[in-house]
Amino acid sequence: MSSSSSPSVTTDAETLKRNRILSSKLYFDIPIFKLPLIYSPDYDISFLGIEKLHPFDSSKWGRICQFLSSEGFLDKNCIVEPLEASKEDLLVVHSESYLKSLQSSPNVSIIIEVPPVALFPNCLVQRKVLYPFRKQVGGTILAAKLAKERGWAINVGGGFHHCSADEGGGFCAYADISLCIHYAFVQLNISRVMIIDLDAHQGNGHEKDFSSDSRVYILDMFNPGIYPRSGTTTNEYLKKLDEALEVAGHTFDPELVIYNAGTDILEGDPLGMLKISPDGIAARDEKTFRFARSRNIPIVMLTSGPITSEKVLALWSIRFHVFV
Repeated sequence: MSSSSSPSVTTDAETLKRNRILSSKLYFDIPIFKLPLIYSPDYDISFLGIEKLHPFDSSKWGRICQFLSSEGFLDKNCIVEPLEASKEDLLVVHSESYLKSLQSSPNVSIIIEVPPVALFPNCLVQRKVLYPFRKQVGGTILAAKLAKERGWAINVGGGFHHCSADEGGGFCAYADISLCIHYAFVQLNISRVMIIDLDAHQGNGHEKDFSSDSRVYILDMFNPGIYPRSGTTTNEYLKKLDEALEVAGHTFDPELVIYNAGTDILEGDPLGMLKISPDGIAARDEKTFRFARSRNIPIVMLTSGPITSEKVLALWSIRFHVFV
């Protein structure tokens, strides 16, 4: 047996991971008047207009909160602002070599699928692209603590489900879902987590990270026929979701649910290519929320994809009625 796989080395690695989690500043106490809604203006990515070369809407997070505030659903003073995930925080899941690879602008350009980013100094890429991602990671990790305390929490960001411990992609540079779960295992004394990933795309990142971990159950309902199209309609989609939730409920008894609530299943979305109506998405959210709340399981909601159209913004008024 090689020394790299010996029990002592494994134990040392687990101890280091645990110590990093316990010394992290990402968990902090939240005043009771604050809603379990996490957001920072630093979430939005604005990079000389180059971010518009990718179909993912990198300014959607701010527009969501602005919409909720302007419509009277949200007092901005009640929003929780997270801290940025530090290198030590990220090393709980990511390797030194992966984090070092992000110091290369060409590598980051491949991950976020915006080729011109390769031409910019990495210090600028860190500030304009990766820093917003790290703030969102901090929000996802904190959301689990808030959900445990309040029953639910929403990070208006995160859901980077294409990133695993050692590989980014699909506009996902950090594995916030995997990090959130590892923090919950240690800080919240949670031993069973269910991921419900209803983004239109497969959550290949967290699936890779937890493929052999019996503590994590993954319900991932995605469109395997992104190209050319699948055309799944609302009624068919909701029926399949009911069936999947029933199986999940009988198979696994989680202590925390991580809900990746991508709205790229909306009809007309250029990335998801499904045909789900706005009411269908609202029904999907409500079914998932009730699945958790009827069992008294804390639930974290992440926004994941896609472009934030007026229809998607309007959905947030319905979501607030469901969650609040």
